[in-house]
Amino acid sequence: MDVTKIDIVWVLTASALVFLMQAGFCCLESGSVRSKNSINVAAKNFADFCISAGVFWFVGFGLMFGASDNGLIGMENFLFSLPDPASATFFVFQLMFCGTATTIVSGAIAERARYSGYLLISVVVALLIYPIFGHWAWGGVFGGDPGWLMAIGFVDFAGGTVVHSVAGWVSLAAVIIIGPRTGRFDGSRTPFRSHSLPLAALGVFIIWVGWIGFNGGSTLAASDKVPHIVLNTVIAGAFGGLGAMLLGPIMMKRLDVPTMLNGALAGLVAITPAAHCVSIAGAVTIGAIGGGFCVLTSLLLDRWKLDDVVYAFPVHGVAGVWGTLAVALLGDLDTLGTGLDRWGQFVAQGIGVLTAAVWAFGVSYIMLSIINRFVPLRVSPEAERIGLNVSEHNQSTEQLDILRSMEVQRLTGDFSRPIPVEPNSDIGDIARQYNLVLENLYSAKMEAEQASKAKSNFLASMSHELRTPLNAIIGFSEMINRQYFGPLGSEKYHEYAGDIMHSSRHLLSLVDDILDLSKIEAGRNILKRSHIDIAPLFDDCLRVVTGAIDCTQIYFDIKVPDAISRLFVDERAIKQVILNLLFNAVKFTPPGGLVTLSAREEPGRHILEVSDTGKGIPDEKLDQVIEPFQQLHSDPHIAQLGTGLGLSIAKALAAAHDGELQIDSRIGRGTTVRVVLPNRTAADAT
Repeated sequence: MDVTKIDIVWVLTASALVFLMQAGFCCLESGSVRSKNSINVAAKNFADFCISAGVFWFVGFGLMFGASDNGLIGMENFLFSLPDPASATFFVFQLMFCGTATTIVSGAIAERARYSGYLLISVVVALLIYPIFGHWAWGGVFGGDPGWLMAIGFVDFAGGTVVHSVAGWVSLAAVIIIGPRTGRFDGSRTPFRSHSLPLAALGVFIIWVGWIGFNGGSTLAASDKVPHIVLNTVIAGAFGGLGAMLLGPIMMKRLDVPTMLNGALAGLVAITPAAHCVSIAGAVTIGAIGGGFCVLTSLLLDRWKLDDVVYAFPVHGVAGVWGTLAVALLGDLDTLGTGLDRWGQFVAQGIGVLTAAVWAFGVSYIMLSIINRFVPLRVSPEAERIGLNVSEHNQSTEQLDILRSMEVQRLTGDFSRPIPVEPNSDIGDIARQYNLVLENLYSAKMEAEQASKAKSNFLASMSHELRTPLNAIIGFSEMINRQYFGPLGSEKYHEYAGDIMHSSRHLLSLVDDILDLSKIEAGRNILKRSHIDIAPLFDDCLRVVTGAIDCTQIYFDIKVPDAISRLFVDERAIKQVILNLLFNAVKFTPPGGLVTLSAREEPGRHILEVSDTGKGIPDEKLDQVIEPFQQLHSDPHIAQLGTGLGLSIAKALAAAHDGELQIDSRIGRGTTVRVVLPNRTAADAT
């Protein structure tokens, strides 16, 4: 390798630019994934370069550029240590190419690939797949037979196939084996959004700058060809982006930013094999078509449910194939210097492209399948859900922290404490505003609870003041109706007095129910438990009901087993529960119907039931009838007989005894209301 010091400086500078592409890929891939996986992607990008550098130095460079054995594999220069500056420069430049080929795969399988599994993939690429194909296309630099593809006239100037298509085919195999991200193709049509498109765009710009060294340095000399090669590179990248910008909205009905970015990268990949041999017009054509192919292939991957996160296969694999074939279609044959005509050159290019596909995809699919059997390449569903930053590296992000805090509040129902705020950050500003909203909501909740308690306390305290005048109204009405003051004269007075008494009783019943419910809500309904027998309880309740309402046309039945144990309850409260249920049953039982009071004992509990043979309650109203002021019937005559609070009070009193109220009803067959009370004793109360 006869080179000057200027050539060495240029190639080393180009090597630095290619190395810069690693930073670009890191930004592109980290910005393209969700934030919960961004740290993992960056870690993989860093690790795969370290692995590829070590493996390429140890054995890869020798396999790729050692003296060839029949053009199939290099046989020397392992543990590279050639002393001359030109050889060292060449090694550094090729090392950067190997790192590029390896890191491309990480973006394709991001967000679900296990860190350890990905490192093994990097070893396979750097140790076997990349250097052996590279030998076939570029072998013979240090003497010996040329690689067999080079021997038949295959041309790949800067690695459109050797680097990019090979990496694209490996990416496709890995995507198929590992499978799509959870929820990616579940039919929800909810896109997996990039967490930072500006970071991804910055990554593309950095890669674009690095590509100047990628293609320009492939001359391996500071020759007068470099400016033309760099010009073709920059122009092809621009027209790749334009091609995607024009075709994307037609195919996708929108200008998709990642598609635009990938189009530019596809244009850069496509020009890489032919940057030295095509005109500027040829570079424009190659770049634009490369961007278009990238858009179409990306849509096909989605249709086939192949989840390539950064579309590495369309960008590197497909665009690399197109650019390699374009060498024969648009390249200057004299510049190529293979001695082939255009058709012969196309055949040579096609053989190289097909060989790369079979070799890279086939070997990687077999190798990764074997690895996957022993070292799973994919993380667990739970690890994927929480993100690889945490599950793989125990590293979190501000966004994940705030989501965790919100999840804890949702599960515990405790909104009294603010979530942590990360100062001087966008997520911190969101957390701060969330805490302000939370503070307002919590204050409003406390005020509402205090207002409700104050209302209940007020009504409970007003019981005496409300009942006294109402009792007076009822008393005077009774005296007038019974003519304590002599004849009233017209019969109208009897009718009016009866209406006063009827309305007053109804009003008193309403006030009693409201006050009872308010006492329960205010926690002022103190239970006074004692042992009571169920049969006498039922008899007393039935006597009260039949004395208050005309029940002469309704039959009653009481079923209480002789051996049933006594209840340890508040007698007044349980009587009120049974009375409320009986009044409801009587009101809705037609003449000739049956109302049944029954009790039974089961392990650990007593069950008291009030059943009727009335019209029943529709299923859709079963939940409504327990709510306060909900009437069981829409008929005005029936509705005026109740307050709509009976079942609400019964439910609250049962709950105060640690019991529950259950309702079963069938239209046309009647209703059964069941009071389930746990067995209690005086010892339990103490």
